Amino acid sequence: MRVTIDWLKEFVDFDLSPEELADKLTMAGLEVDEIERIGEGIDERVVVGRVLKVERHPNADRLR
Repeated sequence: MRVTIDWLKEFVDFDLSPEELADKLTMAGLEVDEIERIGEGIDERVVVGRVLKVERHPNADRLR
């Protein structure tokens, strides 16, 4: 099962690195297969956005 650190923090307050957390979980009997880091190395100029509204272009029939 995959879980994110942010999701775990919704239930438990902790200040551990992913490696420390994996070690503690393993010692508690929960096997951690791997730590996957998502987004590392992505250029900081990349911006994620969400389209909230789409409107027709006033001077074109095929554009929104």
